[in-house]
Amino acid sequence: MDVQRDWLEKDYYAVLGVSSTATHKEITKAYRALARKLHPDANPDDAKAEDRFKEVSAAYDVVGDEEKRKSYDEVRALGPAAFGVSGAPGGSAGFGFDGDLGDLLGGLFGGRMRGGPGGSRGAGPQRGRDQEASIHLSFDDAVHGLTTTLSLSADASCSTCAGTGARPGSSSSTCATCEGRGMVAQNQGPFSFSQPCPSCGGMGTVIADPCPTCRGSGAEHRTREVRVRIPPGVRDGQRIRLRGQGAPGRNGGPAGDLYVQVSVARDARFGRTGNDLTVVVPITYPQAVLGATVEVPTLDGGPVKVKVPPGSRSGKTLRVKGRGVRVGDAVGNLLVTVQIDVPTELTDEQRAAVEALGETLRPASSDEAEVP
Repeated sequence: MDVQRDWLEKDYYAVLGVSSTATHKEITKAYRALARKLHPDANPDDAKAEDRFKEVSAAYDVVGDEEKRKSYDEVRALGPAAFGVSGAPGGSAGFGFDGDLGDLLGGLFGGRMRGGPGGSRGAGPQRGRDQEASIHLSFDDAVHGLTTTLSLSADASCSTCAGTGARPGSSSSTCATCEGRGMVAQNQGPFSFSQPCPSCGGMGTVIADPCPTCRGSGAEHRTREVRVRIPPGVRDGQRIRLRGQGAPGRNGGPAGDLYVQVSVARDARFGRTGNDLTVVVPITYPQAVLGATVEVPTLDGGPVKVKVPPGSRSGKTLRVKGRGVRVGDAVGNLLVTVQIDVPTELTDEQRAAVEALGETLRPASSDEAEVP
């Protein structure tokens, strides 16, 4: 079936369970949830789940790609008119056109439709899909950065045939039906529709002796390890892009990218606001009243000394310049918030001292005030 005709018949938004106005982020979120639920690894003996997984993947391949989604929406909006038919069985074209459908839709959408001869589908190199992974970091590792290894279970270039799809020692040959184009024309009256070549499945080549490992696909599902360099100062929720570390391409096409979602654990002492580190330091009431020099912990080594000015209230924030998070050439500060520590248990001597202090600080009553 012609790819564009398939677009008319299938509501890919409904397949993914989202509205046609959903954002790319919402579409990706819905796809990931369905893919995890329906993946063949999670349902090894469920043929229906596997078919549903393929359907969901096909839907995301279209509406998850901005260019394909735009073309898909326009084809759906035009309806049968996009193919020059009236909509009724055997109906005639609503306008005159004698040529390739790819040229017609290319004129409507500002370029040749994907799937037509010379388009991005067919025998040409095809870029691999982008893949997702996640990593959990400690607060300290996120601030200072590190290089680690991720173990991924996903499609990768076949280890037996190196992605060619042919048994080692053999090679593929140009498809005689489509002459390597990957597409063939189907004439329907005055119109010419392009569709993937039935002989080679749109690949443009025929593999006479397929690789026994990947069965000619050039890819296999296996566990692989990827080295990841986490830059200093990475934030919770940030995505790191690794070019060329995604799914393998086809027909010599480049591999997709790998997006690593970062999760940063909370720290018992420090918080973070932008590039600034935050820390709460307890002080005594005398230190708050009289002023003091206190030691403050840092992430970069030993403590630093900070002067607390006399008369500081609980919650006052002091700044230590340049002791925050470094991101590239930018360095944040260490924000120190002092908090007066009120003791819950006192000795008799301490209680007497506090009471005496309270008497000295108690304001004079009106009858005790001196009358001039």
